[in-house]
Amino acid sequence: MTGSPIAPLESIKDGAARGFIVERDGRKHDLILVRRGGAVFAYLNACPHLGTPLEIFPDKFLDYTGKRLLCSTHGACFRIEDGFCLSGPCEGRSLAAVPIGIADGMVLLTGPVPAPPIPG
Repeated sequence: MTGSPIAPLESIKDGAARGFIVERDGRKHDLILVRRGGAVFAYLNACPHLGTPLEIFPDKFLDYTGKRLLCSTHGACFRIEDGFCLSGPCEGRSLAAVPIGIADGMVLLTGPVPAPPIPG
């Protein structure tokens, strides 16, 4: 698999989420990576409601149960598996998924970074 390295898989604890900044096409992109066993899910760190980052404190992306992504600005709650907003001001919308893969213990950016969501 080819792609640009983001981080070693082992740098993301199982059941945890971490933020990473990647540079692609001369622009910096703020990403969220969430690990569930051998699977990793990646999204732009931008809430579809206002485009703000989800966390207030570094790497504090998950709700108290650890089962959902949470926007600390307005309380929107997102499924980890697909970024779909289950509740909050952007209910029914989704986080922008980022194409990634895992090879040789490294999480790789495998395609173009999507544009941030249009707030609303």
